[in-house]
Amino acid sequence: MSLSTIPEMKIFSGNAHPALAHDICHYLGSELGDAKVSSFPDGETFVKINDNIRGRDVFIIQPTCPPTNQNLMELLIMVDAARRASAARITAVIPFFGYARQDRKDQPRVPITAKLVANLIAAAGVNRVLTMDLHAQQLQGFFDIPVDHLHALPVMVDYIRTLNIENLIVVSPDVGGVKMGSAFASALGTRLAIVVKQRKSATETEASHIIGDIAGKNILIIDDLTETAGTITSAAKILRKHGALDIYAGVSHAVLTDLAVERLKDSDIKELIFTNSVPVRLTPGSRVTGLSVAELLGEGIRRIHDDESVSSLFELKQNK
Repeated sequence: MSLSTIPEMKIFSGNAHPALAHDICHYLGSELGDAKVSSFPDGETFVKINDNIRGRDVFIIQPTCPPTNQNLMELLIMVDAARRASAARITAVIPFFGYARQDRKDQPRVPITAKLVANLIAAAGVNRVLTMDLHAQQLQGFFDIPVDHLHALPVMVDYIRTLNIENLIVVSPDVGGVKMGSAFASALGTRLAIVVKQRKSATETEASHIIGDIAGKNILIIDDLTETAGTITSAAKILRKHGALDIYAGVSHAVLTDLAVERLKDSDIKELIFTNSVPVRLTPGSRVTGLSVAELLGEGIRRIHDDESVSSLFELKQNK
């Protein structure tokens, strides 16, 4: 497609994370589109797009974080409004994809909700999805439309390098996070250790043992998501018992509950590093550091709009 035929880009935001949408628009040098997203007294969502978007390349920024169902419905209704207003293409920018952990039928008579949500997004009229650090890579295959999958790794690695941590070991807090932990270990030029955990309930996990030598080492625990902070705090506890020194934790999506905030206050974690993929309830200070992914997502949006490679964006960042 020649530059002369590329339609004008229009960016809109739901109510999930308008601050991130404004930051993305600032990076792109664009104005955030005018859309009214509100609720009727009975809780139904109402959307009205006030800008002319006929023939435009529309991007709707909306992480499906808590309140998950409300934010998901806002996204679907905004997409339907854009489709009916004759947008040329609609890209759903979902920095955090809710329901990602319900990606398999692991017991009788349960749904695969991640697939259902992917179907709903496509059925609403989305042509393309831009997301970041999905809970499982195979979730991309749940969509019958193109998915561009970014990673927070380059943003987090750039910050971690500024800490100049000596004798650093990257730790995956469970076996499922080995691939992500390995990528961080490779980028930081260090080794990987693994904490083996057992899940007792939806809010409680127990770390049982460690694979790898971490005694006398500084630790960076890496995970894609923390909600109750049970996994990372229990991992930090067993790492400390086995002789770890300073313990840092980095998570892409800090979807924190009240229980998580309390657990982090009493934990062995020296510093929690997270991105602003969702609104975070922690105020950045001595023990927590928030990193912006607005530039990363903004560059992804620009490349989609200009029909450039998005995968090369990640490769270039990672190898800087």
